[in-house]
Amino acid sequence: MSRLILFNKPYGVLSQFTDVKSPSPRPTLSTFVDVPGVYPAGRLDQDSEGLLLLTDDGGLQNRISDPRHKWPKTYWVQVEGTVTDAQLAALSGGVMLKDGMTSPAKAQRMTVPELWPRNPPVRFRKSVPDEWIELTITEGRNRQVRRMTAMVGLPTLRLVRWKIGEWTVDGLKPGAWREV
Repeated sequence: MSRLILFNKPYGVLSQFTDVKSPSPRPTLSTFVDVPGVYPAGRLDQDSEGLLLLTDDGGLQNRISDPRHKWPKTYWVQVEGTVTDAQLAALSGGVMLKDGMTSPAKAQRMTVPELWPRNPPVRFRKSVPDEWIELTITEGRNRQVRRMTAMVGLPTLRLVRWKIGEWTVDGLKPGAWREV
């Protein structure tokens, strides 16, 4: 029987079990998950937080991470600036990035979510507003959400992957995991 683990990846942690590229070791999945034989299904940047799925089933890992299968991934994104309807429409219709047009996404404003504190905290500036949007994509390009929001004039301040398919990070503290 295959294993599936839901892990709430903290900010600053690599989405791999070892760090071979850095002269000073950075935190990795092995700091938090001591389960042999599981591997991440997809990635989250070191600067991003939230849901990361780990499995020992190569077929499931492929179905989750390969963009051909179009698994929806929902992100809660704190952006710098005031979000306009035109910016939401641009995100929803797809954004032209250097590596081509993104697929259409679901984008909407959201109220400030009740999340765990981030360490280090997001820099707050009184003179620059920020808002939260919920963005659901079915691709998984490198730093895609950050590049999409930047392209429409909304630099990302904090990025939390909240949901992949039917699984959510709800109820998991940063660094915690549960098997489903």
